[in-house]
Amino acid sequence: MNIRGAFGSRQVAWSVAVFASCFAPALSRAQSGASSGDITFTRDIAPILEHRCQQCHHSNGVAPMALVTYEEVRPWARAIKLRTSLGPHAGVMPPWFVEKDIGIQKFKNDPSLTDEEIAKIGLWVNNGAPRGNLADLPPPLNFDDSDKWSIGEPDLVLKSKEVAVPATGPDWWGDVGLIPTGLTEDRYVSAVEVREINDIPKTGPTKTVGGRFVFHHMTYVSLVPGERDANSADEGATSWPIHEVGRNADLFPPEAGRLLAANSALSLTAGHIHSNGRETKAHLEFAFKFFPTGYKPLYRRSSLRLGNGIDIDVKPNQAKQELHAYATLAEHTKIIAFEPHLHAPGVRMCLEAIWGHNIQTLNCVGYDHNWVKQYVYDDDSAPLLPKGTIVHLIGFLDTTAANKNPADPRNWAGGGRRSIANMFIDLGYSVALTEEQFQAEMARRRAKMQSRNDYDIGCPLCWAPPVPPPPLSAAVQGK
Repeated sequence: MNIRGAFGSRQVAWSVAVFASCFAPALSRAQSGASSGDITFTRDIAPILEHRCQQCHHSNGVAPMALVTYEEVRPWARAIKLRTSLGPHAGVMPPWFVEKDIGIQKFKNDPSLTDEEIAKIGLWVNNGAPRGNLADLPPPLNFDDSDKWSIGEPDLVLKSKEVAVPATGPDWWGDVGLIPTGLTEDRYVSAVEVREINDIPKTGPTKTVGGRFVFHHMTYVSLVPGERDANSADEGATSWPIHEVGRNADLFPPEAGRLLAANSALSLTAGHIHSNGRETKAHLEFAFKFFPTGYKPLYRRSSLRLGNGIDIDVKPNQAKQELHAYATLAEHTKIIAFEPHLHAPGVRMCLEAIWGHNIQTLNCVGYDHNWVKQYVYDDDSAPLLPKGTIVHLIGFLDTTAANKNPADPRNWAGGGRRSIANMFIDLGYSVALTEEQFQAEMARRRAKMQSRNDYDIGCPLCWAPPVPPPPLSAAVQGK
């Protein structure tokens, strides 16, 4: 790996993070019902690896080593224990940073380990990582290394122009152009997935994520050329979740599909491309799955934008720095996803909801600039906030030697695109609700609560008295 420019130091951290890929710390030993002598690879550890880790850690996976057989896993036992003892902080594997002692805990596609799994791995490593009886091994997984899309067969696939990236050179940011969709009618999207296609051999000597790709990220929108632009408030100018290395597909709720308008084009407005030590040709592919023809979303996109890209003052060699941003909701809002985005100095982000004197911490998550994560709430756990709520975003920064991501912690940093600068944004998304929709959502939440001892974090009015329906007019009553 030999990535030049601003992300050089970041790629070193990438390499280390991927190296230790997918386990959990040996926390309280007493939480496991088994003694260390009872835990073996074949019976206890192999099922955990299959469930949590092997999708990346197999012979043709993106991780730098396979963790399928005992012979492949055993040499990394101590490194596994070290890497998985970090908690929700930079470097922990699986890369899932939600703090589990505060806020909402129900998310879609949560890869984190249970307490029992954590204890088993720790005890197994401490006892010398024994193999066990081969008859106890679970059936091996069948890894599909074809180019199938995780969202299933897409209805539309669009391709960007090809770029040629030299083996070494500075990072590049810019517009990669338009891709006409070819659509002759408006369609609403239920899922979108983006991937990079390049000429790097899958089974070559490259052993890092950064060495396998040249597109670090792509920010894009869809618009109708000549009629709408990326800054338009019109629904036809649709923003899409940013593509980043390692990001999963985005699945939109049935009530909130996103519009891909007739005669529109994808505008690849802000790409970031880096060298990777090998001359590379690459392009991006965008796969869309549509809701049925005639579908209309129940909820509108929310106008909530949370963050601060201007007043950023990151001091050198200082821990526990904070950034703050506030927004007052002008409409009832359901937050679908929380996606913290900082840069190399970032180590943590929290999201709060302030309703009158009531302050709720919705979530706090660790942040690792090598593994940008999106956290999609379960449908019945998503924050449901009334208009007038103040949403508070807090970013935590560390420019001391304890944070390995900054290239040089002696330098001051402000806002900017490069990792040596900083960003402070919540890239998650939300929907706006009418009064009737808001009351209906809260009624569904209340129906699942057993008593007032049940408390729905993120729904400050769930136990408020339901709003009575408006009285019938005299004309209606006389009928």
